[in-house]
Amino acid sequence: MLTDLRDWIALLEREGELVRISAEVDPDLEITEIVDRTIKSGGPALLFERPKGAQHPLLINQFGTERRMCLAFGVDRLDDVGQKVADVLEMQPPTGLIEKVRGLQKLKSIADSRPRTVRKGACQEIVLRGDDVDLGLLPIQRCWPGDPAPFITLPAVITQDPRDGTRNVGMYRMQVIDRATTFMHWQMHKDGRADWLASDGRIPVAVALGLDPITAYSASAPLPKHVDELMLAGFLRGKPVELVRGVTVDVEVPANAEIVLEGYVAKDELGEEGPFGDHTGYYTAAEPFPIFHVTAMTMRRDAIYPSIVVGKPPQEDAWLGKATERIFLPAVRATVPEIVDYDLPIAGAFHNCCIVSIRKAYPGHAQKVMHALWGLGMLSLTKCIVVVDAGVDVHDYEQVLFYAGANVDPARDVVLATGPLDHLDHAPERQFVGGKLGIDATAKWPEEGARPWPEEIEMSPEIRALVDRRWGEYGIESVPGAGNGGVGKTSRSLRQLLRR
Repeated sequence: MLTDLRDWIALLEREGELVRISAEVDPDLEITEIVDRTIKSGGPALLFERPKGAQHPLLINQFGTERRMCLAFGVDRLDDVGQKVADVLEMQPPTGLIEKVRGLQKLKSIADSRPRTVRKGACQEIVLRGDDVDLGLLPIQRCWPGDPAPFITLPAVITQDPRDGTRNVGMYRMQVIDRATTFMHWQMHKDGRADWLASDGRIPVAVALGLDPITAYSASAPLPKHVDELMLAGFLRGKPVELVRGVTVDVEVPANAEIVLEGYVAKDELGEEGPFGDHTGYYTAAEPFPIFHVTAMTMRRDAIYPSIVVGKPPQEDAWLGKATERIFLPAVRATVPEIVDYDLPIAGAFHNCCIVSIRKAYPGHAQKVMHALWGLGMLSLTKCIVVVDAGVDVHDYEQVLFYAGANVDPARDVVLATGPLDHLDHAPERQFVGGKLGIDATAKWPEEGARPWPEEIEMSPEIRALVDRRWGEYGIESVPGAGNGGVGKTSRSLRQLLRR
């Protein structure tokens, strides 16, 4: 179990997953170009030890491959993390003594996941207040040429609902204005914005930078508002997150964070934030957003600043998104149990497309699932949903495209709807709302207006087994494929290359 960022860096180094860069490198654009090339080649995490103009090193690309995400969670596959969540969601009343003991163990694990308050933490070894606060000490990146200023890109922003004290931890970009102020990019659909709008005058805010990887991930998780992200982190870590009270705000912060920015956001103080080179692959336009005033800057000695670059996919955030996809599959199934699996393509920036396989049980079932997903949490922002049958591998895009072509009559199988869209989506005529596209690529039933459906081509099991046995006699060096008649083999090899 990794207790802080330094444990994580040590693990990455032991596993050959980190490169230290001792040359002086400029956080203004230069680091982005280095990181972009590294990510797209499946390269390592990078620790820039001498960022130009700053007093602290910069860690980036810590989440940039599937293997590193698995290392962070201590699993072989990201689905293993989802299974841990599923074990809790699928708890049933125990029928025997052994089941009762197992149930108690699960309940204890949940109870032990709640954050724990401690008297002091490493994050407050150094405390800067008032005029001593200087964001210029940190190697904050300006990532793309059209960005007007440096942006903090990997924060855990902590607020409390003024009405009931419920904590929210979210990941929102923060454009630097000067040495002690930033914008706070609280988008339309985000819980941090809801807390701010519920305040009477101003809301206290704390920003934690440089956390253990699971706690950092949890800040990006699309949890319901009443679920504490730090409790999720404790559950996934197997040990509660320790918190310490802020020095200038009544907000608890992770005790082992590298850096904490404390301050407030006033109710009616807005400024023009942006543009910003975003995960959509485009610059998001400048808009009015609230301003965060830093009242204290606390940190560990020799603090390490974490960063992330977003832009045209794939970027490092691809695997944060894939972790969410796998971890929250059991929660999606709990609401829509006919779902077998789903995939949010990296190239679709996650909110643009969802491929879902279902156990089809009645006519119109695919359309029912589309509308269920369009009403489910952050999946409600999905622009296009493709539904396939249970036997289709949703992660094999070549196979999905085959069925989307073979099984679809656009006059019958395409659904057009209207609903909420992502704040950053530039395509719709009106911001925040626009069209939805559903494609039913399942095999059609007579009740759905289909003619007799043809049988798919597939070799007999006996001949396949015969060729398997005799393969060595044929003198063909390549390994025999077991794909769906050839469909999907190319995309599988490309996917393996991407995840290397």
